[in-house]
Amino acid sequence: MEPNSPFQEKPIKPYNHMAMAIISTVLPLITCTFFGLVGGITSIVFASQVNSKYANGDYEGAKKSAKYAKIAWIIAIVILVGQIAFFVVTIMMSGEDFFEQIQKEIERQQSLQNQ
Repeated sequence: MEPNSPFQEKPIKPYNHMAMAIISTVLPLITCTFFGLVGGITSIVFASQVNSKYANGDYEGAKKSAKYAKIAWIIAIVILVGQIAFFVVTIMMSGEDFFEQIQKEIERQQSLQNQ
């Protein structure tokens, strides 16, 4: 069979990873750890290219876009986990002083509201 034969089977469409791309974009917004946002947005861009490239017959391009989308959302999640771990360690290392300062600020804010 010739490569351009109409009877040639299409390769399987790669998974576009759009769900994880969206999740990896929303989680940094929810947790206020914005460094992973760039990876999430990048992942959405690549994930959105998969279906159109596949429909246009660019099977290799669709495969590459799916691969890049997956890499980008993994990087975004790793950055998110790293930031949360950093915050937790920072709070644990600061000890009671951190919580005392928070309590003092809460009391100060409450006294300002009662005036």
